[in-house]
Order: sequence, then C-alpha cells, then structure tokens
Amino acid sequence: MRYLSIAAVLTIALLAVSCDKGKSSVKLQIAVIPKGTTHVFWKSVEAGAQKAADELGVDMIWKGPLKENDRAQQISIVEQFVGDKIGAIVLAPLDYDALVKPVKEAASAKIPVVIIDSALKGEAGKDFVSFVATKNFKGGQLAGEQLAKLLGGKGKVVLLRYQVGSASTQEREEGFLSIMRKNAGIKMLVDNQYGGATASESQTASMNILDQLKQADGVFCPNESSTFGMLLALKQSGLAGKLKFVGFDATPQLVDGLKAGEIDALVAQDPFRMGYEGVKNAVAAAKGQTVVRDVPIDPRVILKSNLSDPEVQKLIGQ
Repeated sequence: MRYLSIAAVLTIALLAVSCDKGKSSVKLQIAVIPKGTTHVFWKSVEAGAQKAADELGVDMIWKGPLKENDRAQQISIVEQFVGDKIGAIVLAPLDYDALVKPVKEAASAKIPVVIIDSALKGEAGKDFVSFVATKNFKGGQLAGEQLAKLLGGKGKVVLLRYQVGSASTQEREEGFLSIMRKNAGIKMLVDNQYGGATASESQTASMNILDQLKQADGVFCPNESSTFGMLLALKQSGLAGKLKFVGFDATPQLVDGLKAGEIDALVAQDPFRMGYEGVKNAVAAAKGQTVVRDVPIDPRVILKSNLSDPEVQKLIGQ
C-alpha cells in the first residue's frame, strides 16, 4: 500500500479549502426584465431592484426590450437567461399570454420566476413563485371616481387605452369603465382606441380622435406613455386644460402637467417598491426560503392640492 506524504496531504487540503472559498465567493445573480427600457417608470423599478440586490448581497442584471411592444425580444431575453442558468428571474411580462412558454421553460430548469407589474396567465405559487403588482383594477376605479367627481357625474368621456395584451393596463381600463357605467349621466365617446407603446404613438393616436376630444368633457389614459402622449396632443390642439384629464403614473413630466393645470389628477403606483419586493422574493426563492406569494400594492390619487404630502413626495421623488 502506498501512502501520501504529509506535504501532499496538506496540498490537497489547501486546494479543497481554496475551492470552497471560490464557490462561496460567487454571488447569486438575479435577472430583472422590464417590459421596456424607455419609460421613466422603469427607472424607479430598477432603482428598487438594485437596492434590494445591494442589501441582500446579490448581483442584479437589468435587461429588457427597448420598446414595450417587442414581445419577441422579451421572450428571447428570458430564454437567454434560462440558457445561462441564472439564479432567478424577475419579469414584467408585456403580454399576458406570450410569456407563458418561456416562464414554463425557466420553471423546468429550476429557475424561480417572480412576476411583477403586469399579470401573466397562470397562478402564483404554482406557475411562478410570486406576483408583485399594483392593484390595477382598483387604480382604474380610483381614476373613474376622480373623473366622475370632476365632471359632477355627467358629461362626455374619452378613454385612450394602452396596448393589446397588457394585463395591467387592461385591468385599469376595466376598473375605470366599471365606474363610468355607474354614472348614468356620463357617456363614453371613445373606449376602443389604443395609444401604443410610446408617447409619440399615443400622441398620434390622440390626434386621430381629435374630433371626439373636441366634444369631450373628460379623458382618461391608463399609463405613463398614453398619458404623456395625450397631454402632448391636447397641447398641440389647444385643448390642454379645457377638459378634465385623469392620467396614470407620476413621472416628472406628468407632475409638471398637474402643476400647470393641464392634468387634473394622476393615479400613482410605487415602482420602487415593486422592484424591491420582486428581487427580495426572487432571492428568497433561489435560496429555498419562504416566499410571499402575492404582494399587492395600493395605488394613490395625486392632485395639485396634495403634492406637498410627504407620502406623495416620496412617490414622485423616486
């Protein structure tokens, strides 16, 4: 029988310790995939995600399609991270149905997926580990209640929708319409037109319904780009401030519109918290810890009169 020398045994032991140290020094990587990367909203989501990653000592990779209508690119990004065997994925699906297959592929690869912002067909805790999002139907209801109040329960209203397949904005639109239906004195002039993925597209779509806008007493838009696009169109046509306008999200440009009296109310989300909770749950899932299956986030109505409120300032300062 041959025996290893003491020196050889020590060398093997040191190599083993070195390997263990190397393994423990590799940080968990979490991919965060937004619907798009052009809207200001996603910058706040990214900031919240980064804060959680820093606190938990993980690496956060931020990557998404440029525009919020590029389903193929978002699918490709998810598939890329699955192929890279990323630790976990936080995804804001830009389509309720189209992202189901890549999320299933991630689950098959034992990669936990947390859905944020917009719903995906399936069930939290089963088809994906967690769902973190604004109470979007409630947000639409808040917008409807505010507009109905501004109009005194009567008038003609235009709804400019966002984009087909977007679950979050569809819920807001339906929440809004549920309130309009309760007000017999309100007539919907337009409720079947879509703005599109960018403010520029929404501005064009708004100008295309200019005749109806000239007849309208109020208007609602369900997200950042549709609200800003509508604002630009109203300015362009000389209608800004002449009809009651309720929008969604609280980006600096939209808050400026609120201050100027061109927008009457904004329904604000908490995108920073959304990103933070998304990464927090993704890390927990990757480590086999307890995950909060549903994290609903309350929206809030912002008016010119409550802009100085500390909680409002926190939201619009993100």
